[in-house]
Amino acid sequence: MPVAMITGASKGLGRALAAALAQRGWDLVLDARTAIALEETAKELAAGGARVAAVPGDVTDAAHRGALVAAAGEFGGLDLLVSNASALGAEPLVRLDALSLEGLRQALETNVVAALGLVQGTLPLLRASAAGAVVMVSSDAAAEPYETWGGYGASKAALDQLAAVLGVEEPGLRVWAVDPGDMQTDLYAAAVPEDEDPRPRPESVVPAFLRLLDRRPASGRYAAPALTETPETVVEL
Repeated sequence: MPVAMITGASKGLGRALAAALAQRGWDLVLDARTAIALEETAKELAAGGARVAAVPGDVTDAAHRGALVAAAGEFGGLDLLVSNASALGAEPLVRLDALSLEGLRQALETNVVAALGLVQGTLPLLRASAAGAVVMVSSDAAAEPYETWGGYGASKAALDQLAAVLGVEEPGLRVWAVDPGDMQTDLYAAAVPEDEDPRPRPESVVPAFLRLLDRRPASGRYAAPALTETPETVVEL
């Protein structure tokens, strides 16, 4: 069976994507910082027949990243890496004149440095796959100047560039940066707690990610709404 590694998989988009892949028969290596929530997710997905390795920890920890790679090796390889774990840098978000430099460092360390570290650790397995792919979960804040989203947006913009260069350097892989759009997640609630407007559930975005896996368009940056709204073509941004 194909094997996927998903970070930030105990809830939100990570969990929704893991559930969809499990239904398709994928085996899963899942990461999250909260062990109890991760174990609950793994137990639920394994009940459907998938092999699931739950590896709790922080992606900024090199030893934890090594444990994730080892878990994939025990499953026989890796076909898909999804870098979904993210840090805001401030909760709730603040303007740049109030953003602590330590908060910015935290966002960069989680969203960019750890993502690259995990890519470096998994590349031998991904290169050995007949259909190796990397998904970097981006944000519209990487491309649009939203007030208070400067630090988080800067980290996601850096992640986009990392994905773009990786796609050039690894032509045998597919490397996609995906902007999932607005979603009802704990991350968004922590970012803007006063915003109570309804937003789509993460499950509604999953079909866009599955379409990438099914059609395997060229490496690049994609927006989930465009992927689901164009039935015959895949629109790269």
